[in-house]
Amino acid sequence: MLQLIPVNNKTTAKQFLQVAVICYKNDPKWIRPLDKDVEEVFDPNKNKAYRFGEIERWILTDNNKLIGRIAAFVNKNYKNKGDDVPVGGIGFFECINDQKAADFLLNNAKDWLVIKGMEAMDGPINFGERDRWWGLVTKGFNEPLYCMNYNPPYYQELFENYGFKPFFHQICFGIHPKAPLTAKIYERHACYDKDPDFTAQHINKNQLEKFAGDFATVYNKAWAGHGGLKQMAKEQVVLLFNSMKPVMDERIIWFAYHQQEPIAIFINLPDLNQWFKSLDGKFGLLQKLKFLWLKKFKPNKKFCGIVFGVVPEWQGKGIDSFIVVESAKLIQTPAISYTEYEMQWIGDFNPKMINVAEGLGGTFRSRNLTTYRYLFDRTKEFKRHPILS
Repeated sequence: MLQLIPVNNKTTAKQFLQVAVICYKNDPKWIRPLDKDVEEVFDPNKNKAYRFGEIERWILTDNNKLIGRIAAFVNKNYKNKGDDVPVGGIGFFECINDQKAADFLLNNAKDWLVIKGMEAMDGPINFGERDRWWGLVTKGFNEPLYCMNYNPPYYQELFENYGFKPFFHQICFGIHPKAPLTAKIYERHACYDKDPDFTAQHINKNQLEKFAGDFATVYNKAWAGHGGLKQMAKEQVVLLFNSMKPVMDERIIWFAYHQQEPIAIFINLPDLNQWFKSLDGKFGLLQKLKFLWLKKFKPNKKFCGIVFGVVPEWQGKGIDSFIVVESAKLIQTPAISYTEYEMQWIGDFNPKMINVAEGLGGTFRSRNLTTYRYLFDRTKEFKRHPILS
């Protein structure tokens, strides 16, 4: 007998985490997220999204056996271009391969969202920033990057059988970091290589405040105002960089300048999952010590792209090639151990950034995730996310 249980105490919170362990016990590609990273989403003291919304979560049992889980949430700051109805979200969905069980979870989430005044739901998405726990893997079922969703292939069928439709696809690109760059990249780089007005340098941990200001300048010009993204103050970036500092590799975080003004950023980090997969979701004292040991003695072979951007006035002029070649001069040396690279996702509604990624040369589509939408009024016309101009 199916029973839905709200998560409202320590016991059910632990069971919520345990559902994923049960679902993936035979999947060698699954990397268990750190429990603390999942729990922080549901902690009002740590997740600023609570200022603008609320969230509930449930576990599903069948004769007292854990078989599924889901969270549903509303966030007044969650808006996509072209939305004409209030949209809620669902996420942290896990379920056995059973449509009846999946429908039970999804119907419950829908009913809760209807009570909250929503007319559609997107999922699986995060109650918070889009760089974490966003989308359903539909192609490329590889080991997930840190704080990236992972799921078995049958989840796509569960969602689409329920009635979800793709709202947008999230495309990830990989590249072989030691492979030679294309002649076209070098040709575009050559336009700036001998011009002293153009420079590139990697970050220096001793000058984080300076680089935080440079990051904020590029970010605010390139992204603020798109998809609900707000401007970032330099002080916010300083806090962000300081939080990244323990795992930051200076050699893979790059900035490009024109006459000392920042015009492009290429922000990468080691993939923490390559270390965290040995910690079984825990991050207590012993796990922290193990992490420090792994970090020191087990060189990370994979790094991932967090942010790549060029300010609007320099887009389409080869600055992307300039910063890539300048970074490759160091990253491709024998002293750098990375042999795998994958970028965070780019929405298919953003063809300009997809063209930039494909134009780097040697890139390949490493995986697709999909943000699905379900309209509660089944007679209403479904519209995909509009293309950004």
